[in-house]
Amino acid sequence: QVQLVESGGGLVQAGGSLRLSCAASGSIFGINDMGWYRQAPGKQRELVASITRGDTTNYADSVKGRFTISRDNAKNTVYLQMNSLKPEDTAVYFCNVYLTFRGEHWGQGTQVTVSS
Repeated sequence: QVQLVESGGGLVQAGGSLRLSCAASGSIFGINDMGWYRQAPGKQRELVASITRGDTTNYADSVKGRFTISRDNAKNTVYLQMNSLKPEDTAVYFCNVYLTFRGEHWGQGTQVTVSS
């Protein structure tokens, strides 16, 4: 069984920064696309950023210029650097990975709270 462990969430003031990490472990043959999603109470889960195996990135318009997604294939880890945080960024953030042979997997979620 594959496990995705997220870390780095917390409480930060508006304008501050956080760095989220998501490390995959277990039976991993390879990781294709990876991404970060977020979900606020009463709202649907939305894609924040994604990165392909070839390091092509995509960002939601709301976070462009502020967030950066990256990956370390040797560590089976995806990161999300979040700068200039806004209260509207407050949400539970989930990592998502698509594994070779094993399909899609989700992290457990980490809370990010941005105070004004």
